[in-house]
Amino acid sequence: MKNKVKFGALLLLSLSIVLSGCKLTTKNDVSESPAPTEGTEVVDSNPVDIEVLGMSANEADLNIIRDQLNKNGFNVKLNVQADYSSFKAQQDAGNFDVALSGWTTVTGNPDYAVRSLFKTGGDYSIMSNPEIDALIDQAAAQTPEEFAATYKEFEQKLVFDNAYIAPLYSSLKAQALNQEVLNKDSVRLSKSRSLPWEELDFKDQSKRGKDALVLQSTMPTLTSLDPIKGNDGSINIINTNQYVRLVNLTDDDQITSTGSLSLNHAIAEGNSDYYFILRDDINFAAIKDKLAVDTGERVGLDDAIFSLNRAKDKNSVPDHRTYTLHEHIKSAEVVTDIVSLEGIKVSGNDFTVKNALEEGLDSKITALVSDKNQANNAEGKYQVLKVTTTEPFPQVLNYLAHQSAGIVSKKQVEAINTYDVAKFDPNKDIPYGDQNTVTEGSAYNNTLYTSGPYILSSKNDYEAIFYNNPAYMKGTEHEPRINNIKVRFIKDADSTLSALRSGEIHLYYGVSETKFDIVKGDSKLSLQTLPSNAVSYLLFNTKNRPIAESADLRKAVLFSINQDEFLAYYGGNKFKATSTLSPIVKTGLELKADAAKAKEFLNAYKASK
Repeated sequence: MKNKVKFGALLLLSLSIVLSGCKLTTKNDVSESPAPTEGTEVVDSNPVDIEVLGMSANEADLNIIRDQLNKNGFNVKLNVQADYSSFKAQQDAGNFDVALSGWTTVTGNPDYAVRSLFKTGGDYSIMSNPEIDALIDQAAAQTPEEFAATYKEFEQKLVFDNAYIAPLYSSLKAQALNQEVLNKDSVRLSKSRSLPWEELDFKDQSKRGKDALVLQSTMPTLTSLDPIKGNDGSINIINTNQYVRLVNLTDDDQITSTGSLSLNHAIAEGNSDYYFILRDDINFAAIKDKLAVDTGERVGLDDAIFSLNRAKDKNSVPDHRTYTLHEHIKSAEVVTDIVSLEGIKVSGNDFTVKNALEEGLDSKITALVSDKNQANNAEGKYQVLKVTTTEPFPQVLNYLAHQSAGIVSKKQVEAINTYDVAKFDPNKDIPYGDQNTVTEGSAYNNTLYTSGPYILSSKNDYEAIFYNNPAYMKGTEHEPRINNIKVRFIKDADSTLSALRSGEIHLYYGVSETKFDIVKGDSKLSLQTLPSNAVSYLLFNTKNRPIAESADLRKAVLFSINQDEFLAYYGGNKFKATSTLSPIVKTGLELKADAAKAKEFLNAYKASK
């Protein structure tokens, strides 16, 4: 939900509180944080001005932060924006010292929790530190048994040595549904994966073709419907359901081929070559007269190769926002030699790649074809894709499960994106996935071709309307149940909950912990929760403010944060965090409030001016 806010998955929450004191500990010992810069005599007692940027949906969190900082020698100015778009504009302009941010690791792997955010040149990174870069790359090539120690060192340098972020808490993932309308057993809640729409079903199945299922989103402005051009809360769940991927995540973050474009996948010895045997029962959907139609174009190997090549190429589109997730892909190519698959062992056992790809299939491999139109799985004629990484990197599979690895139509995207990327002019060039092409009005010209279970027909400021892909895994358990899904745009959490209770919407994805008791008290509603990979934190402006140059000033903020007060406000439904890694890798490091240390660092900053 990388269910993800995020700077890709930005968390919309509510709260309010105050501060305490802090030191760094591990599970087994006490690890001292760096001392303030020499010359820490008190220069004056005047508070230091600091601007904290956030959204109105997070106003209570902002109030807690303000009170904690005010108690430790800061004079806080809150820069509260109405929505994500205006927040992002302020952030991009550098109009903040500290931004209230959030990140959800929607791929379930630790590399995703750090690479885009903290590596030099990352899609969302506003910092550069060679030591941190090296640790990210080192951990990426390690096994889970090895990388815990590396990520601990990374966390120490990120948080305590440099104070690039100040962690607040990790969260539950929660959704509430109308169990009088929806079949509760059809509604999945996954730790990382976005809600799969194709499995949703009405309690009364006779409504599948005539009634719309109504969901909710807070963001009416969609970053892009091209899966590689956005990685935020406005489109993650949408693009996840519009484009099929080579693999998926299970509800507990394991890699699976179930419900994906591949029937099976295999990792070859050496952990650098990955094989996928493709299914032949998906066609691209398009919109005609605002209804979904089968294009007759099969989703196949050429589309997968095209999609992965553009995903890893920073210059394939203007404003590419996800290329660092796929930079470990060296090549994607077709395999047509069956014998070659028989001569390669699977990593960790004596199976051949051919054995692994054939496991559980109704028909064994009799031929491998390069032309997707010649594939016929029932006759044993398959397409096999080989992905090679730049180095051994098993976490590549988690990235291939991400919405940015969604398979687009090579034919359609090349027909739309005829502009010169280097000379792209947003005033006249209309790229594939531009939200204006699906927005009702004079600019409406829906050119989407989607490979997933649903396709967006049209949107306005009130709602977006989706129809199921009429040629998506027909006759299988993955064929979409419900014909029409509407996503209502409701920014306010209270209004969203009221809409759920009144029956205006049927499912509230991302309900806040502060609303749990209301949901539990309504007999029509059912609440689903599980610990998520979502973390809220303060991100420091490392570009154009004094806080960018002073680690002492950043550490004064860091040690002003009292996570216990956030946890108390949320009634125990939040959890302590040290970084965006916390829900995935247990490093043993912990932040505790320390008012004396915060003031020491603040005095060190004043003395250095």
